[in-house]
Amino acid sequence: MKLLTYVLTAAAVFSVEPAQELVQLARKSPQSAAFKEKLMAQTKAEERKNGRAWAGYLGEYVFAVESATAPQFFWDEQPGGKPVRLKGSDVWIATPTGKTGRSHNYYWVVNGKQMVNPPLLLPNDVPGYGPLSYEKPGVPKGTLSEKIVHTSAIYDGMKADYWVYVPAQYNAATPAALMVWQDGAGLTNRNAGARLLTVVDNLIHEKKMPVAIQVLISPGMLGERRLRSVQYDSVDDKYARYLRDEILKDVEAKYNIRKDGYSRFISGSSSGAICAFNVAWWHNDHFTRVLSWVGSYTSIQWDPWKKEGGNIYPFLIRKSDRKNIRIWMTDGHNDLENNHGSWPLQNIAMANSLKMKEYDFHFYFGSAQHNGVQGASDLPEALTWIWRGYDAAKTAEVFTMDPAEKGKPYWRVKELNRE
Repeated sequence: MKLLTYVLTAAAVFSVEPAQELVQLARKSPQSAAFKEKLMAQTKAEERKNGRAWAGYLGEYVFAVESATAPQFFWDEQPGGKPVRLKGSDVWIATPTGKTGRSHNYYWVVNGKQMVNPPLLLPNDVPGYGPLSYEKPGVPKGTLSEKIVHTSAIYDGMKADYWVYVPAQYNAATPAALMVWQDGAGLTNRNAGARLLTVVDNLIHEKKMPVAIQVLISPGMLGERRLRSVQYDSVDDKYARYLRDEILKDVEAKYNIRKDGYSRFISGSSSGAICAFNVAWWHNDHFTRVLSWVGSYTSIQWDPWKKEGGNIYPFLIRKSDRKNIRIWMTDGHNDLENNHGSWPLQNIAMANSLKMKEYDFHFYFGSAQHNGVQGASDLPEALTWIWRGYDAAKTAEVFTMDPAEKGKPYWRVKELNRE
């Protein structure tokens, strides 16, 4: 059986400055030679032909497609305004706006054909980065280590890569908080995907989160065998022990890191998300803060009558005493449906179970597919929420549900009829 592989969708076609300039020109002078020249230079012919050419900056976008006839443009599943044809060409552009901190989707209709993602035929997702996802003048940058290769004893010879990001404000005389990220290789590029390193720099500088050492760890390999799903999707404490007794033991030998669970955070996407929840669930004394993107709370590692899968969590939460976990979750109605389960329904079930047991949780349910686009969009908001109220003088806190959440209803699935 082919297991799921999580890929963080690339954040943008362009680097920050060209994207900003292109978006501004599209609004001020869409028929200018300067705009046309930059658009052609900064997009590929293939992208324009298949309707995937775009740029975005702080909630403003420009999309381009080639068509001999007038196309239609759809934005967030609604008509997105009349496209504009560039003079002397078959290139059409659309310039919608969207809320930052949220993912958005789009597609073109050319000659009656929807230009959407095969094989699921879903719209294309794009992030809505806010100001804290961009580098800011005067904000010091931390230092990313070289790749470190670890050989595991717990996973008997498995090799895994990881990186350590040390914020500029770290002082070895003062123990730092800790943040652990699964699928870490995809987070090492500060100008792509989640823009994690830039977000962390900005939030620490603005004192919206504590000075925290970041550990970015990739799944392991045993020879040619990739152990990602075995590590991440198994509902047991093996990965938590591997993290505690091997990876973090080595990191703690180099850096002064706090040992209290109050100061420790763990995150992941897809199978990495359930992995993060696993760690906090089984080793709650070591980790209390969790960020979950498109979590695979499904049956990927379920072996009937022998081994539980992540599909058990919504029920396990309801039937167990509440653990001291603060968790931010995101998912979307275009997430996966396959033989392992329904990602949208399982994430809704997780959220309702957390609500029933009065966990300190936040759940955003949007439209994104199985990717990191929504998580990348709201990362600054998520980390600010997760670290809210943090006091370096404390070593513990009992997290309680926000009173505002108690008065809200459970999530309900509506409008399923397709007639």
